Amino acid sequence: MKIIFFIQIVLILSLSKLYGQNEKIVLLKTATGNIEGSLVSPEPNLTKTVALIIAGSGPTDRDGNNQAMTNNSLKMLAMELNKKGIASLRYDKRGIGKSREAGPKEVDLRFENYINDAKGWIYFLKNDFKFSRIIVIGHSEGSLIGMIASQDKNATKYISLAGAGEAADKILREQLKNQPPSITIQVNAILDDFVKGKTVANTPVELNSLFRPSVQPYIISWVKYDPQKELSKLKIPVLIIQGTTDIQVSTEDAKRLAKAQPKAKLVIIDEMNHILKQAPANRQLNIATYTKPDLPLKKELIENLTTFILKK
Repeated sequence: MKIIFFIQIVLILSLSKLYGQNEKIVLLKTATGNIEGSLVSPEPNLTKTVALIIAGSGPTDRDGNNQAMTNNSLKMLAMELNKKGIASLRYDKRGIGKSREAGPKEVDLRFENYINDAKGWIYFLKNDFKFSRIIVIGHSEGSLIGMIASQDKNATKYISLAGAGEAADKILREQLKNQPPSITIQVNAILDDFVKGKTVANTPVELNSLFRPSVQPYIISWVKYDPQKELSKLKIPVLIIQGTTDIQVSTEDAKRLAKAQPKAKLVIIDEMNHILKQAPANRQLNIATYTKPDLPLKKELIENLTTFILKK
């Protein structure tokens, strides 16, 4: 595989019992530094099925947390899958947590870095641990990363959790449409240039935190991927899961993805929010769940994941 010629896989032999499962700390050693992950398995060599869990946008770590919130959503997902006899690997993205040293300078970061990392982990699971069934689970922005990585023939199935249904430039336009007209006009002009692959020399002071020069190359590399087009390329079983009280991604996004991949199974879970937990539609009460690490994942989520993953 071309993308892994420069990647050396290193396994740290630290095995410990945690919550009744075996958890190994593993490393993906890349040209810019190590990416650390946690491989959880019910028992050594007991299962040939593993889920690769890919975190969402921003400084989100392998457990689904960042400095502003601790919800343990992805850690809990790994634990719940383990109870069902399904192994999993989740990891800190490059530049985050224990993978901090692998993060390049902001100006050098590209969306493809995340895609190639996910492909590297898939290769690792197949070749170093000999898993025969690799299920890719992408959450939020990780949904787009996962669906592109799953185009690799080593992936067995793909699952989108709260994944956007449109390209990033359309998402940004929608999020910023309620700004003053003068700002909206400038936003649309900047995004038009990004879609064309062009950086913008001078951005308004009001938009500098979002469109600063050092982050523009990353946004340009991101907006060129349309989730609907990428999902339509998959030839493997696909599951799309979306919650009705997600205040970051809508059920319409899930429906767009399902339309792009007619063979996919679409599951809408009532009162599940973006961090995969029970939450009301009220924004303030919904956001409050983001800092409740003991709040369990929605039961229906685990049931649907398990059924889909274990189906032959």
